[in-house]
Amino acid sequence: MSESGEHGKAPVFTHIENDRAQMVDISGKTEVVREAVASGRIYLRSETLRAIREGTTVKGNVLATARVAATLAVKDTPRLIPMCHPIPLAGITIDFEEGDGYIEATARVKSYGRTGVEMEALTGVSAALLTVWDMVKSAEKDENGQYPVTRMDAIRVVEKRKGV
Repeated sequence: MSESGEHGKAPVFTHIENDRAQMVDISGKTEVVREAVASGRIYLRSETLRAIREGTTVKGNVLATARVAATLAVKDTPRLIPMCHPIPLAGITIDFEEGDGYIEATARVKSYGRTGVEMEALTGVSAALLTVWDMVKSAEKDENGQYPVTRMDAIRVVEKRKGV
């Protein structure tokens, strides 16, 4: 499938030209409102999930800290991902929902500009999940210092909208 979503055509990689990485020129694009939603999950022991829910973790409020980390990561995306453009951010919302054995983080990012915000939303979700892991890692380790239950997965763009 090509970048445009067409099957049977060769994919187009806009950040590579003549085998060299490049930042795409977006100067000719129209400025519009853009929004992206990304989500991902971190699987944890039931005892750890209970401690997060009850606010009894050793390091403090896990989800509040993860929300701040995600917000900072969204704002730092062009510094972390080399070919991302610095864009004006209009809004960042980070939410968490507990599921069966996991916490799902969702980042909604809005901008008014010439390029999308999906990388910012993905970066926010990733930072949120990594922060949760960091905040509870002492409770997640087994007797050998390993993480038999803890894992992150399903990090993805849920929705991307232009002109909203």
